Amino acid sequence: MAEHGMFATTELVPLLSARGIALSSSQVHRLVTGTPERLSLPVLAALCDIFATDPAELITTAASNVGLRKKVTASGESLSPATLAALRPKRARIIDPDQ
Repeated sequence: MAEHGMFATTELVPLLSARGIALSSSQVHRLVTGTPERLSLPVLAALCDIFATDPAELITTAASNVGLRKKVTASGESLSPATLAALRPKRARIIDPDQ
């Protein structure tokens, strides 16, 4: 915002409303000062139009490795891959009773 000469979040409210986005000044303040969990596409498009930029410059992403969750039975014991293999059902064999 500062790069475009805007130093107060209230300056953004009329620009958004001119593009059909009705947000209160407190909503705009939370949008600017915090990291929103969700952002609608019309709001994102309006912000891109206001600042003459693309979404990649407004949104920063970072990938993180997530560890595998441990599998636990109802009794609380953890299951290893070897234990899981032992729990697999055995293949059924169909036998002709006449033989």
